Amino acid sequence: MLEIDKLSARFGTLTALHGISLSLEPGARLGVFGHNGAGKTTLLRCIVGAHAPAVGSVTFDGRPIEPGKVPETVRRGIAFVPQGHNVFPTLSVERNLHVAGLLFDQSFISEVLKVFPVLEERKAQRAGSMSGGEQQMLALGMALMTQPKWLLLDEPSTGLAPVIVRNVMAQMRKVNEAFGTGLIVVEQNVPATLKLVDSALILKSGQAVFQGAAAELQAKPDLWEWF
Repeated sequence: MLEIDKLSARFGTLTALHGISLSLEPGARLGVFGHNGAGKTTLLRCIVGAHAPAVGSVTFDGRPIEPGKVPETVRRGIAFVPQGHNVFPTLSVERNLHVAGLLFDQSFISEVLKVFPVLEERKAQRAGSMSGGEQQMLALGMALMTQPKWLLLDEPSTGLAPVIVRNVMAQMRKVNEAFGTGLIVVEQNVPATLKLVDSALILKSGQAVFQGAAAELQAKPDLWEWF
């Protein structure tokens, strides 16, 4: 269980998040939406322990997430894929995966390659020479090498063509179904993400203005007025 209780976060005098509460069952899929500066990335950073809450708490499996202890949080089972192609461009695909899983079970690479067959095909290729979509899949594969219970993704479709976005979203669903990994996806591409997730959160100026089922949000005739 991942629980966020009355979470507020600040940058100096600026309040980036105010009073956010969530309770997510294992394997859940949450989409987080909002304009730039709405607090989406700050929420992910608080969950992984990269930013200290001003008020409130984040609890994972009954234990609090301690700010400033990101490596410990990752070892506990929460992986964070920041925005951009977070790979080692001069290393091969296979070496990227091995490096990502240094503190974990190296044999798990075989399971990752089953989920991402394109990475199996490109094992010897230098990561920086791959397309943006392929690098995004590699970044997901690297996160999976930590065998997370939760995968936090910040704008995974940035800079990708629509057909590649559909492929990346399909791979994330595959990860969720194959390993039971919970997903928290921050995205600007609302329609594509709503097809992936089962619940949604819209942030505006750091506050939740919608929190509920993805299907409910999809059905709203005034969807874009929420942003």
